[in-house]
Amino acid sequence: MTTFADLGLSQKVLSAVTDAGYTNPTPIQAGAIPPALQRRDILGIAQTGTGKTASFVLPMLTLLETGRARARMPRTLILEPTRELAAQVAENFEKYGKNHRLNISLLIGGVSFDEQDRKLERGADVLIATPGRLLDHCERGKLLMTGVDIFVIDEADRMLDMGFIPDIERIAKIIPFTRQTLFFSATMPPEIQKLADRFLQNPVRVEVAPPSSTAKTVTQRLVASNGKDYEKRAVLRDLIKAQDDLKNAIIFCNRKKDVADLFRSLDRHGFSAGALHGDMDQRSRTTMLQNFKDGHLQLLVASDVAARGLDIPDVSHVFNFDVPIHAEDYVHRIGRTGRAGRSGRAFTIVTRRETKHLDAIEKLIGQSIEWLSGDLAALPAESEASENDRGNRKGGRGRDRDRDRDRKRDRSSAPTAETVAFVAAPVQEPIEAEARSTSVKAERKTDRKPREEARPARQYPANDDHREQQRRRHRDHDDGPTPVGFGDDIPAFMLIVANAKS
Repeated sequence: MTTFADLGLSQKVLSAVTDAGYTNPTPIQAGAIPPALQRRDILGIAQTGTGKTASFVLPMLTLLETGRARARMPRTLILEPTRELAAQVAENFEKYGKNHRLNISLLIGGVSFDEQDRKLERGADVLIATPGRLLDHCERGKLLMTGVDIFVIDEADRMLDMGFIPDIERIAKIIPFTRQTLFFSATMPPEIQKLADRFLQNPVRVEVAPPSSTAKTVTQRLVASNGKDYEKRAVLRDLIKAQDDLKNAIIFCNRKKDVADLFRSLDRHGFSAGALHGDMDQRSRTTMLQNFKDGHLQLLVASDVAARGLDIPDVSHVFNFDVPIHAEDYVHRIGRTGRAGRSGRAFTIVTRRETKHLDAIEKLIGQSIEWLSGDLAALPAESEASENDRGNRKGGRGRDRDRDRDRKRDRSSAPTAETVAFVAAPVQEPIEAEARSTSVKAERKTDRKPREEARPARQYPANDDHREQQRRRHRDHDDGPTPVGFGDDIPAFMLIVANAKS
């Protein structure tokens, strides 16, 4: 069996790995570390939880033993899609690089620029960053990227698939062309593969598991539910209570608003829960994640910000409150459990409106997922009204207001009883019609309000000449003297008498 000593790592790195309790590399590590030490470009594909981070951290530590960093000129660059992943990679460098004297800089949002600038001034052997904050520093003239030798893009499919393509292209242009590029990801669809080829030069493809496959240590089940939110929350609470072996769990939602709503619901029902999503400030996100890792929280309600690469080894359960819209996200979500050979369970709550997303997931992973206790056919049919109420509540209230307004408009424009009777009646003699019209006019006069009857009639001038005379007299009327110059507000310096010279 292959050991870390067989991969060509330095003695300092091997000592740190041994102290961490590891002796045998995972398949992705055994396949990626040797060509990385040879400075080859690498495209590594492996399911989540198989040690991809160490696949580039360990060879980078060995290569960085020669040379030294210069101020504001990092030697290596690692891009991460989220702040949490960036912080986690920094922890791995500190863990495995304890025998090295390397400067590690972390450039993420939510931290002051001044503090990050001070670290860059000392020189960075390893620069770990999110694309946005890195470009902010470059635009401020605080970074010079011409010294980067190794360029790593972690979670490559997400980095390329979620709007980071322009940023990565800009960063790649300011990094030397002779750099070594490493891509690591759990999924690599064909359309993303074409984009990855633009950044890699003759790469070594290390693929130790079928693309987009799920770990065999994770037991997957589907749970049917009606589309109403309160029913889904009730199904989730029953699921949680039914798990006798639940130690802790991550609950994933598609929207940040749903994360906040579900967290408040679980908290009201007495569950030990926390929330994690992208709109939280960095301090709150770090504190919440640390409390979950330390066991102070049993449940963590999160968006997909927690689905990518977070290494929390002992998560026993994963609950998908919503079926992920992107099928690849399902692989990453359930990969938070069953890590490092441990067993785990993943439950996904499915409604009728989410069946198309479920079909895409099963097609991606190449297997059918079992239902826990009956599929959607066993549920009572939802009425059309309940389906319309489901979804955007604001839009629903707007539709209700429009419907009420239309009803009022219809009532106001509806014909009166007199009009209906008049239209429905047969054509009569002109004398009778004239009499009826006269009586209706008399009724209308009697229905007028008293103040309208008491209102005096407006008197108008006999002709336009009289009206013009009134306007001219009002315009020419003036009670005060005609001001001269500044009037009474003459500045004092203008009142000084000048001495005339003879």
